[in-house]
Order: sequence, then structure tokens, then C-alpha cells
Amino acid sequence: MKIRKVTILGSTGSIGINALRVIENLKEEIRVIGLSCNKNIDLLINQIKTFNPLYVSIADEEAYHTFKNKITNHDIELFKGRNGLLEISSISDNDLIINGLVGSSGMEPTLCAIKKGINVALANKESLVMAGSLIEEAMNKSGAKIFPVDSEHSAIWQCLSGEVLSDVKRLILTGSGGPFRTRALDTFANISVSEALAHPNWEMGRKISIDSATMMNKGFELIEAFWLFKLDAKKIDIIIHPQSIIHSMVEFIDSSIKAQIGVPDMKVPIQYALTYPRHVWAPWESLNFSKINKLTFEDPDYNRFPCLLLAKKSLKRLGSSPTALNLSNDYAVERFLKGEIPFHKIHKINKESMDRHNWLKEPKLNDIKELDIWIKNYVYSF
Repeated sequence: MKIRKVTILGSTGSIGINALRVIENLKEEIRVIGLSCNKNIDLLINQIKTFNPLYVSIADEEAYHTFKNKITNHDIELFKGRNGLLEISSISDNDLIINGLVGSSGMEPTLCAIKKGINVALANKESLVMAGSLIEEAMNKSGAKIFPVDSEHSAIWQCLSGEVLSDVKRLILTGSGGPFRTRALDTFANISVSEALAHPNWEMGRKISIDSATMMNKGFELIEAFWLFKLDAKKIDIIIHPQSIIHSMVEFIDSSIKAQIGVPDMKVPIQYALTYPRHVWAPWESLNFSKINKLTFEDPDYNRFPCLLLAKKSLKRLGSSPTALNLSNDYAVERFLKGEIPFHKIHKINKESMDRHNWLKEPKLNDIKELDIWIKNYVYSF
């Protein structure tokens, strides 16, 4: 059996930590050759001691120098800063890159890996939201593939296995509704950071937890599904499912529906991306049907979650609209987490950014970088 070589981008984040747990279960099949983090070097050092990677990238320069002083007995090639992240993403020795980076910073590493012909297990939905056409073009040239890691897209991927795409009537993305599904609308201006971070079902990082609270996350998943599964946007729906047991569904033209269900545990979709097309044994918790009292569903409340409408609008127009929305949301959420803007203003800032930016039909990588500068200045002007 050939041992596959894997690099994890964002190894100290939620996806990265879970990915390494999965790899421990698959240690006879997978060798971790690369790890990257932003600044959590204490956890990174523990990971290095366990997995002995050949390459390590640290984005934060201060953390990089601290790391160099602490690590003296490991034969590791080190990469520093943003350029280092792109370099480790492009090492041709990799069989697979797991992209668990958060936000827009994860887009270019995905593009670098794809251009090198390296398959990507993608948890960074922003990659396709921001640069779907560029990544698709690179995949066509290199032959590299994307394996979805988000639970919703993994669910659809599994449901489509063995099926004919022309037989699909629609994709149904499920969403929990987050912590504010039933909260009174007139209290949204008073939502605190701690309340927004308290997701009822999933353990996630700070940024994605806020995106779940606004349901911007689900809007980005809508856009990502468009690029992953090559279906008309009109054939992709969202349904609120508070229990997060059904991770997503596919309805076919004969009205039959396939659903992928299980406990809300990111290790399951991560492992499937690593073992595709196989389902191999794992020690994760199994779903106990006798303990499920009910499964409920409801339509999204667009008054409560207007970010969903922004995502639909951006998908309808495409070009640089999803890019602008993604970038704006990154900075708006950053400001909310700093306590600089109220929760309900995230949507308003995102709408203004998307409406006012200089729209481009086919943005290139340099266009995206220039737009990033404009969006950051615009968002911080509020």
C-alpha cells in the first residue's frame, strides 16, 4: 500500500486538530509531511513531536522567531510569513493538501496547490467563493481535484456517488440556524460576542462561529456548492434543520431523496475526504436512532438572516460580487469580534461593500488582491 503524503494548512485550528485525530486513525496509510499555523506554536510543537513533519510554515513572524528558538533538534525545513504559506502549499511531494485555513487567506494556497496538480481536501469555503472560476480553470489545466470537507458538501458528495448529474432535481443544504434562530429580532442590536460564539451544535473557531450566527456561512456554502457540483444555482436550496443530524440531501427528478446523516462530528467528513471513495473503520461516535426524539425543518427567515440574500444576489451576478462579499465579511466579522461594531451591522457593511465595489466580470488574482485593499479600507471606514 502506498503511503500518501499530506500537508495540513491551519493544523492548530479546529479542522487541523480534527484532521490530525483522523490521521492517527489512518497512520498506516498517511504520512504528515507538512504543518502550518498562524501563531499557536506551543500546540504546533506538540504536533511536530507526534507527527514529525518535514516542512513547517508559521505565518506570524514573531511567532516564527520564537519557534526557531524553541525547536533545535528537529530536521525541519521552515517557511515564514504569507510567502511561506504559499510555498508549503506548492510542494510537489504532497499527494494531498488539507486546507483548514479560516477566511480569505485560504484562497491563494488552494490555488497554488491546484496549479501544482495537488489534490485539495477543502474546508476553506472562501477559496471557491472568492475565486471559483480561477480555481476551476486551474483544475482543468492540472487535473487536480477538490475533495469537500464541509459536512454539508461532503454529504452531497456522498449522496451523488454513483448517480448521474442530469438526474438531480436539486441539492438541499441543511443549516442549524445557529444560536439566534428563535431570538427576538428587536434584540439583535444587543447581541454580544460571547452569545454569537455559542453555537448550539458544533464546536468551531471564532470566525466561523460568527458566520454561522449570521448564516453568512450557509450563504457561502451555497456559492461553494455551485462551483463544486456544477448545477444551476436555481437547483440549490437551503433548509433549516436545528438538530444538525441530516447534513444535506439530494433530490432526484423522480422525487426520491437521498440524505447523509450522522452525529455532528467534523472527523467524519474529514476522514471521507482522506479515504475517498472508501468508508473505512473509525472509532467515532455512531448515531443512536433511539435517542433522536425528532427531526424538524423550516424555511430560512431572510429577515432574520439577510446575509443569505446577499449570497444569493452575489451568486446571481457572479464576477467579483462573491469576492467582495467574502472579503467584506472577513473584515466586518473581525471588527465585531473586536467590539468595534454591533452584530446587526455585519450585514449592512457587507451589502454596502458588495454594492459599491468596482464590479469585474472575470477578476484575476491581482484584481482580487487590489479589491482586498479597497474592501478593507471601506469596511474600516464605518
